[in-house]
Amino acid sequence: MCRVALAAEKADHHPEWCNVYNKVEITLSSHDAGGVTTRDVDLARFIDGIA
Repeated sequence: MCRVALAAEKADHHPEWCNVYNKVEITLSSHDAGGVTTRDVDLARFIDGIA
């Protein structure tokens, strides 16, 4: 979570997430754009790379 938070902060892009026990759910969407943007895709790739 910390690595994703730092990457999101650096990109000025803040996903919605929920952390309960050993499970983290992250929703990637750009509310101002009304859907998924390249920033969402870039952050998803970063997350996949550290998973």
